Parts: sequence; structure tokens; C-alpha cells
Amino acid sequence: MGYDNYSREHEAVAPPSGATLRLSADPAFRGDPALLNPEQLVVLAAAACQLLSFLAVAARARIDVVAYEDEAEGEMPEAERPTRLTRIVLHPRITVRAGVADERIRHLVEVAHRECYIANSLRTEVVVKPVIQRA
Repeated sequence: MGYDNYSREHEAVAPPSGATLRLSADPAFRGDPALLNPEQLVVLAAAACQLLSFLAVAARARIDVVAYEDEAEGEMPEAERPTRLTRIVLHPRITVRAGVADERIRHLVEVAHRECYIANSLRTEVVVKPVIQRA
């Protein structure tokens, strides 16, 4: 069979959720680009954790978050050894109602980042670069 021919597709389940994910390797490692890969899952986990942490701190601060979208990126330089995600950059676009200062929102973003279990669990640098908008 050899390296070129074995299937990289597999399924993963994380109890207690019954959801099944179809996964593959990154296309650089002969994986299916239509499926998520482990590196993407790490970036997604960091983005989801930041989102949930931010929504929690914003709710405690009684700030009405109208929308939150993120375009997270993972950096994995091939030249560095061992090959690994060296940096995750989160780019949340946070829309809040008028009347809340940008510095207050940025402070809450920082608090959420400090409280994020995933960011705290990784050796990878996680950077949050928010854009704040008004509804």
C-alpha cells in the first residue's frame, strides 16, 4: 500500500456528544481538502473557546453582543522543526449596541482570552485582534 495510497479519512466521536465528525489529514499530507483536519480543529477550538468566553464576560458585564464572527488563522511553518502550529490568530468582528466604549470591549476581550481554557492549554501562541462595530 505505501505512504501514497492509504486513506487518511477517519471518524471521531467525543462523548458525551453523539456527533460524529468525518476527518482527514491536511491536503499537504495527502488528505481530503473537503474534510476537516486536526490542525483546523485546534484553530477552531481556540476560536470557539474565545467566542464562548467573550460572550460569558460580556453577559456578566451586561453588554448586548449583537453579532460575533471570527476568521481564525493557524500558522504552521514547514521550515521549523518540530512541525507544529506556532501561532493562532483570531480576528473576531464583534458587534455591540451603541453606548459601550471600544476600550471596555477590548478589556473584555482580554479577560475572555485569559479565561479561555483552550488558549491556556496550548503551548502555541494565541493572539486576539478584535474589530469592534456598532449595531
